[in-house]
Amino acid sequence: MSGDKPIELPSEAELAEMSRDDLVKLGTQMDGVELVHYEEKWPVPGTRAERRAQRQVALWFMISALAGLAFLGVFLFWPWQYEAPSNEHGHLLHSLYNPLIGLFLGVSVVGLGVGALLYTKKFIPDELAVQQRHDGPSAEVDRATLVAELADAGERSGIARRSLIKRTAGLGAGVLGLGVAAVPLGALIKNPHSDSETKASLWHTGWKAEKGEKVYLRRHTGNFHEVSLVRPEDVEPGGFETVFPFRESERDDEHALVAALKRADAPVMLIRLRPNQAVTKRAGQEDFNFGDLYAYSKICTHLGCPTSLFEQQTGLLLCPCHQSQFDVFEYAKPRFGPATRPLPQLPITVDEEGYLVARSDFIEAVGPAFWERKS
Repeated sequence: MSGDKPIELPSEAELAEMSRDDLVKLGTQMDGVELVHYEEKWPVPGTRAERRAQRQVALWFMISALAGLAFLGVFLFWPWQYEAPSNEHGHLLHSLYNPLIGLFLGVSVVGLGVGALLYTKKFIPDELAVQQRHDGPSAEVDRATLVAELADAGERSGIARRSLIKRTAGLGAGVLGLGVAAVPLGALIKNPHSDSETKASLWHTGWKAEKGEKVYLRRHTGNFHEVSLVRPEDVEPGGFETVFPFRESERDDEHALVAALKRADAPVMLIRLRPNQAVTKRAGQEDFNFGDLYAYSKICTHLGCPTSLFEQQTGLLLCPCHQSQFDVFEYAKPRFGPATRPLPQLPITVDEEGYLVARSDFIEAVGPAFWERKS
């Protein structure tokens, strides 16, 4: 291209007066682009074959839209709460929740992708161009010609005159976008003050006593319906286990027994320190432990992962997600990682039968921070 005559660039006034076709022609000349091959997919518009191809593309976009609407419907209205197997109908509906969510979201994404691929294959003109490489920053004329080239590509694709495809593609993409937005936002639409006196609130957990009923520490044996209560002697010095809340009123309630093990705010790390271990207790929580037994929320105060690794020599609880470390020897204070708040401590004691019980709920919210939280 070095032997070619230099292109005479238009002035700003001439540039403003140029049509889009003139700008496209100028842009290809400036970029050193040579169009080797160009062929329209439908040189004669409006044929029966073109309309059939248009309907095929629109069908996939419509499938995407319908699947997206089904995804939203399942996500918002399907009964997702756990139901025990004894309730066959309820248990079936609950077990279908996650598969249906995945199915409809997948079909929506696939439908949108297939529709876009079909449109590219059936309507975008076949074009082969060769461009010479050149350096240099983009001047105003480069920007103007680029915009014109993009607009020209859109017009040549025929999308502007194919309203059926435009509407179905917009519908499919829009519904899919709503579905994607509903997933993170669905769990955030909650006012923690609206029911602050109930255990369903962000301020309270399943450890909150109801009507004065005793809340025991229960281990999970792998059988959701088995009740195994914890005594102090069950935990060896330097050992730990995860415990969950249990009330006697729930013993014959299959749903309640399972729900207590599935609540996100329920898991507690019950740790027994070695005898004579020096411990720094948090102000106002000096009597929350029972002897060498300490109970801390298992929910990391960073992003809510389980702090499930305990190193008995150093007394550090490790969250495997982002490596936050909490010092059990100093009221589970964060020592390393992104967490900035200590793990909430559950006040515990032993009842008259020798079982470990919670004296009360946590005195602060468990898990990650939220807007209304002050600490």
